[in-house]
Amino acid sequence: MNSVKNIEIKKRAESNLWLDSWRKFKRDRPAVFGAIVILIIALAVIFAPFIYTTPADKIDFMASSAPPSWQHPFGTNDLGQDQLARILQGGRVSLTVGIASMLVAILLGTVIGAIAGFYGGIIDGILMRITDLFLALPQLPLLLLIVYLFRDSVKKIAGAELGVFILIVLLIGGLNWMSVARLVRANFLKLREMEFISAARAIGAKPSRLIWTHLFPNVLSVIIVAATLSVGNAIITESTLSFLGLGFPPDVPTWGRMLFEAKDYLTSAPYMAFFPGMAIFLTVLSINYIGDGLRDALDPKS
Repeated sequence: MNSVKNIEIKKRAESNLWLDSWRKFKRDRPAVFGAIVILIIALAVIFAPFIYTTPADKIDFMASSAPPSWQHPFGTNDLGQDQLARILQGGRVSLTVGIASMLVAILLGTVIGAIAGFYGGIIDGILMRITDLFLALPQLPLLLLIVYLFRDSVKKIAGAELGVFILIVLLIGGLNWMSVARLVRANFLKLREMEFISAARAIGAKPSRLIWTHLFPNVLSVIIVAATLSVGNAIITESTLSFLGLGFPPDVPTWGRMLFEAKDYLTSAPYMAFFPGMAIFLTVLSINYIGDGLRDALDPKS
């Protein structure tokens, strides 16, 4: 009977914690603004192509570099392709890369940080030295080098689009897990010395149960914030690769690729760079606002 009551009390406490966090988040105007903007962008890139049916790959040299109009609200590029349709299609690619890369980074960082923080000692030392090694690597030059060396091989195995997608996601995620690992490790080191962990050990809880049942839920808020900020970083990195010509194939209109194509028309057709640049700016800014809002809302000290 007592155990049932304890479970009910725990569930109520967790429910109140999330409700309090939601109330704090709603009072943060930049975070709410970011959530609204990112929701609009996500809905637009998912559903707008079913409404705005202009093909993104249709070439019309008669309408080359046309300014914004009713027929082409964001204008056209040098091939006469509709910019709005390309931004909507590229948004799906950019957001998918950002979310997938975030999942890779969070998974690696959480596992490594949890093992290092829970076991400590030699294991902690080895894993943290590996983390320091990855932190010391120059990220962008390394990304460019690996993509340049392995892009063609991956294309032959998995196809042009899927192969590049997998390569970019694994690279971005594999080079951005270190901050998550350090955050998780620091929280595990603090939490493992607390009384509820000692009590769980006393009743015979196994290490795996201690990590994932008792410790992991207590660092979930930190992981959520890190995951949110990681999406924006991944979108910027993918856009940089595409801008430098080492991202997706030319027929895949990512936002970075559109900026790359517009760089030669900045004086004659600045709108070719303005709209994809604004899409990147608003997306990353909104995600960062959401991350800051979540950090404040989920902070138990506040």
